[in-house]
Amino acid sequence: MVTRRFALLLALGVPLPALLPSPWLLTLAVLGLAAVAALLDVLVAAPLTGVTLRREADATVWLGETATAVLTVGNAARRPMWLRLRDRWVPSAGADNTEHRLNLLPGEQQEIITTLTPTRHGDRPAVRVTLRSYGPLGLAYRQRRQRWNDAVTPGSTLRVLPRFPSRRLLPEKLAKLRIFDGAVVTRGRGQGTEFDVLREYVIGDDVRSIDWRASARTHDVVVRTWRPERDRRVICVLDTGRTSAARIGDEPRLDAAIDAALLLAVLASKADDRVDLLAVDTAVRAKVEGGGHRTKLPRLISSMASLEPALVETDFGLAVADLLRRDHKRSLVVIFSALDAAPIVEGLLPMLTRLTTRHRVVLASVRDPETAQLAQLPVQGATADDVHVAAAAELALAERGRVRTILEQQGVMVVDELRDNFASKVADVYLKLKAAGRL
Repeated sequence: MVTRRFALLLALGVPLPALLPSPWLLTLAVLGLAAVAALLDVLVAAPLTGVTLRREADATVWLGETATAVLTVGNAARRPMWLRLRDRWVPSAGADNTEHRLNLLPGEQQEIITTLTPTRHGDRPAVRVTLRSYGPLGLAYRQRRQRWNDAVTPGSTLRVLPRFPSRRLLPEKLAKLRIFDGAVVTRGRGQGTEFDVLREYVIGDDVRSIDWRASARTHDVVVRTWRPERDRRVICVLDTGRTSAARIGDEPRLDAAIDAALLLAVLASKADDRVDLLAVDTAVRAKVEGGGHRTKLPRLISSMASLEPALVETDFGLAVADLLRRDHKRSLVVIFSALDAAPIVEGLLPMLTRLTTRHRVVLASVRDPETAQLAQLPVQGATADDVHVAAAAELALAERGRVRTILEQQGVMVVDELRDNFASKVADVYLKLKAAGRL
């Protein structure tokens, strides 16, 4: 195939014979010479079968951060190569500078570094490496079919982990956990129900914690110290149905739920509790259970990366059935869903009693600030449309409050917060229950 340089050569050479006698013969001669030059150029171009490709890339990256992919291009042919290469990724991978020109001597290798700044979480694969081999004159090139390019492209997929802005809260939440976990200098009766160790009585200790039998054996007054229960189970249930697609600010409701679930999972793991994950709409989209603390948390984070909202009604019966099939040990079940009447009253409420009799249930929902803003009428110049919009918003808020009251009457704890405080409030509920020994 010919290049722009060949077209430029023709554009400059063809008009010249018009200035001389016998212009047609000279024109044909110019065209013939250009065609021969292009043919020789493409014959001299190194065959693409001599190109070797190898890729090394980051496996994971947090959304909002950058990753790198290194493509090593080698020349296994016996002649020099003048290559033009395009390393294409999916658009949401945010690849920069995907086109490159390389001059490779026989046996030489060069590295091409591509910076990836993803715009969405999930799996972002490399699509195709397209190669062109040019002749030394740059008049023509060799290029294989798309199927061949697909075959030689080294596969690579970057898993983009969901945005986790609430990790900035981890030091604060872990400090609270250490305080009532007994990992402070002063260890009194503490906040917990699981016996830890005996120690010598000091002034200020609760006399109800004195162990009189141990004191008689040691001939000294000793007290019991307590710690919150460990090895409890926390199950994060993510609703990935249509309500999770609603925009809260500039992101879907599901992203806020994932952020809060990540904070809760990390916090519970640090407290030696087991964390499971269940993501469901009309089918189970992700499920993580079993395994140790060190191996489960990376699996859980990786599973959340591929979750996307689905425009279907969530089948809460499927989620409840999965939860009830597990062992009979009491767990903390945190359901991340919308506090809307239709999905909750018609979908979750009919089977809620079966769930609350076995587990402690928390429903966490992100509140949309625009609804409260729409409920406020302008101070001056309110139109009929403004009144109708405000009335509809007020009705939605009242319905939301009614659903919350129904859930609380069923023994469900409800977290209904704005996006900025949502993850923190969910973590605080967990810490409160753990400190009180109610997990």
